Amino acid sequence: MKTILAYGDSLTYGANPQPGGPRHAYEDRWPTALERGLGGTARVIAEGLGGRTTVSDDWYAAADRNGGRILPTILESHSPLDLVIIMLGTNDLKPAICGSAIEASFGMRRLVQIIRGHYAGKGEQAPEIILVSPPLVCDSDNADMMGHFGGYEHGLKESSQFATHYAKRAGEWNTGFFDAATVAKASPLDGIHIDAANTRAIGEGLVPLVKQVLGL
Repeated sequence: MKTILAYGDSLTYGANPQPGGPRHAYEDRWPTALERGLGGTARVIAEGLGGRTTVSDDWYAAADRNGGRILPTILESHSPLDLVIIMLGTNDLKPAICGSAIEASFGMRRLVQIIRGHYAGKGEQAPEIILVSPPLVCDSDNADMMGHFGGYEHGLKESSQFATHYAKRAGEWNTGFFDAATVAKASPLDGIHIDAANTRAIGEGLVPLVKQVLGL
């Protein structure tokens, strides 16, 4: 059986777009939907943390949200791995963090380097990697959330560039690429997070690519 690590933020965690709403049920989270779609040929380890960035610090949070700093520990904890799927970047769009999709793509590139360097240092074969560009920011009456991301216009402009930049990084570093915006949309409840159906859709949408990458 293959082992897959799903490395992400609140969209991987299963955060509810309804402010104060409960976390999506286990069966509705995209890593679960992906595992279900692979029909017993792989297990998917869900590693989602709300607010996680690609490689930037967020000093407002109690947990370490820097995806680059914590990644080696997670790789060591769950190895051996056959595939790492990374869906990060939305939080990088916050002006207080980074602010742009292209810089987020450079963060994704650094995560690829960290993964491959980690296994090279151990003399082991590195897992395959798929970069996933997140869904687009949508308009919302949730002023706090929209303000957190620099306003709707900034969020939409930058998130609309995710796929272009991530696909370029994937091509440069010979990884897989999937655009989650082709199957999922953010909820207008807060403009950032996605409902249960759209969360499942990401996992289901990844199934053909994961089968191809792992030869399943």
